[in-house]
Amino acid sequence: MNEKALNILSVAWIAVAVVTLPFLLRITQPYGRHASKKWGAMMDNSLGWIIQEIPSPLVLSIFFFTGSGVKTPGAWLLWALWMLHYLNRCFVYPLRIRTRGKKIPVLIVVSAICFNCVNGFLNGSYLGNFGEVYGSDFFTSAQFLIGLPVFIIGAVINNYSDSVLINLRKPGETGYKIPTGGLFKYVSCPNHFGEIVEWWGFAIVAMSLPAWSFSIWTICNLIPRTLDNHRWYLDKFPDYPKDRKAVVPFVL
Repeated sequence: MNEKALNILSVAWIAVAVVTLPFLLRITQPYGRHASKKWGAMMDNSLGWIIQEIPSPLVLSIFFFTGSGVKTPGAWLLWALWMLHYLNRCFVYPLRIRTRGKKIPVLIVVSAICFNCVNGFLNGSYLGNFGEVYGSDFFTSAQFLIGLPVFIIGAVINNYSDSVLINLRKPGETGYKIPTGGLFKYVSCPNHFGEIVEWWGFAIVAMSLPAWSFSIWTICNLIPRTLDNHRWYLDKFPDYPKDRKAVVPFVL
């Protein structure tokens, strides 16, 4: 596949994200605290996470390694950043969450598999075929010097906030509590905020349409989810801090 065709597919994928956003804002996605049997067959939550996330690093790696382009150090770095995030998301995170007995709709798992395959294909194809753009001057470029710290900051926020949520439950507990600490002082879902920042950092480093398409999709996926969670907190806990925003401190 040539770069023009890949960019056209990436623009089309961005258009799908923009068109999908209004529907995601109106329909609460039925997983986690919003899980519902109304959406069909259910499966174990942790197993579902593993199954739905693992296609992303697999597909990205397949197209990266089979691509005909030069595998420059910069291309390897971007592959490693993607793998670092998803190895945590595929294996570490599902084993850490204390959701024994909780279920996720199979429909959500299948949808996530398709989503992750598309993102893995677009980004893996770009890195595998056109990675020579990350040449000898890449590591002194503005995109690297700005984007990598943004990616790291987002990853730290995301993982720290996940740890706060996981540790709210003692072994054997299944209920929900008001999270505190870190950016929870300012927003209901700093884990989502961190993931958004993380993938925008990746897009800045990569400076490719496939990377930007994924960062835009991250916003379109997580903002509706965050707003649903924020409303849920306000409804469930009468003493929930009213000055907290949903996802972006002081803004949204």
